[in-house]
Amino acid sequence: MNSQPTVLVDAIEPGSIDVFALGAAAGLVWKRHRRTIAGLGEYCRLPIDRPAGFASAQRRLAAIAGHEAVEKGGDAGRLVAFGALPFDRQAAGELIVPEVAVVDDHGEVSVIAVGCSIDDAHRAIALTSDAVTSVGVGAPSSSRSQQVESVIDPQIWRDEVVAVARNRIVDGAVAKVVVARELRVEADRPIDVHGVLDRLHETFPTACVFGVDGFIGASPELLVARFGDEVHAHPLAGTMPRSTVPADDERLAVSLLNSTKNRGEHQITIAWLLQKLLPFCSFVDAEPEPSVMSLANVHHLGTLVRGQLSRPPASILELVAALHPTPAVGGNPQAEALDQIAALEPGDRGRYAGPVGWLDARGNGEFAVAIRSGEIDGATARVWAGVGVVADSDPAAELAETDAKFQAMLGALSS
Repeated sequence: MNSQPTVLVDAIEPGSIDVFALGAAAGLVWKRHRRTIAGLGEYCRLPIDRPAGFASAQRRLAAIAGHEAVEKGGDAGRLVAFGALPFDRQAAGELIVPEVAVVDDHGEVSVIAVGCSIDDAHRAIALTSDAVTSVGVGAPSSSRSQQVESVIDPQIWRDEVVAVARNRIVDGAVAKVVVARELRVEADRPIDVHGVLDRLHETFPTACVFGVDGFIGASPELLVARFGDEVHAHPLAGTMPRSTVPADDERLAVSLLNSTKNRGEHQITIAWLLQKLLPFCSFVDAEPEPSVMSLANVHHLGTLVRGQLSRPPASILELVAALHPTPAVGGNPQAEALDQIAALEPGDRGRYAGPVGWLDARGNGEFAVAIRSGEIDGATARVWAGVGVVADSDPAAELAETDAKFQAMLGALSS
C-alpha cells in the first residue's frame, strides 16, 4: 500500500456510464434502489480481526482518505470499500478498497481514485466499458450444461437437521434455529459472473445486488444502513412460495400475513433488532405491523426500522458488528442458536448469510444480509438456502421452502 496515497474525486456526466455493468464486469459492485457503486482494480485490502476489529478497520479506511486529497467534484471522505464477511462472527474478514470507484448516487455520478491519477481512472473505466460493450450486456452464460447436487441428501437434511432442530426447540434448548442447505453447481466451463449478476439485477430489481470477490447475490434483506446520524434496517423473517396463478398467489400472500408461525418468527427478529440498536440511538422505532414483500420467487414478511444515532454516531461497521447475525439467519437466543447450527449443519457457510455491502471513510454505508447468494469459483458455484425452525415447524414444509428460495440463484446460474 502506498504510504502517502492521494484521493481524487471527479464528477462525471450522468448517463455516460452504465455503472452496474461496469461493476459487474470488474467483479466489485453494489446496487440498491438508486445507489450503484462499481469498483475497478484493487488499491488494498484492510483485514478485520473479528469480532473486535471493526472500529480499527474503519479508522484505517479514514486514514487513507485523511492524506492529501485533490478534489474536483467531491471530497475524500467518500472513499469507499467493499466487504463480504463470513457468517461466523469469529472468522476474520477483510475490506477491499478499489483503485477506482464509480458511484451513482441518485443520479449524481462521481469517480473516486486512490493511488492513481484521475486520467488513469478514466482510462480504466473506458477499457472496462469497451470490454462490456464488446461482449454484450446480459450475454448468455458461457456454460452449456450444469449439474446440481445437494451436499446432504434433502430427505436426510429434513429428518436429521430440521426435525432434530425442532425437537431440541420443543425440549427447551433454544427458541429458534435457522438451518441452511447447500447445493453445488458444476458447469462445463467457467461461469460468467457478469451474466449471472445481470440476470439477478433484472429478476430482482428491488433487491441489494452485489458482487464482491467471487461472492454474488441479490439479497432482499437490508441488515443496516447509516448516513450521518440516520440509521435504518429492513429485516425479513417469514416466507411463503409464490404461485404463477394470480388468485392463488394473492391467497398465499394473505396466508403469510395471517400465519401465527411466521408472524411469531418475524416478531422475534424485530424485537431483537430494536434491542440491539437502542444503545446506539437517541430514537429508534419500527412499523407497527409487517408487510408482505413479494419477490420473483417468494413472499417475505418485512418491517422497516428507522432511528437517529446518538452523538458521536456509530460507524456502519460498528452497527454491523452489533447486529450480525440477526435471528432471521441465526436464531434466538443467539449464542444457543449458533451452537445448534454448528452441531447440525454439515459444513461451513462461508460468506452465506454474512454481512455484505460497502462503506465510506466517514462511516456511512449499507450492508445487506447475504442471502440468495453464491460463491463462484471458475466452473463451480456453491449456493445456500435457509429456514427458520421453531416449535411448530413442519420439516417437509421447511424443505419445500428451501427449494423455493434456491430458485433465485439457480435461475440466474442456468439462464
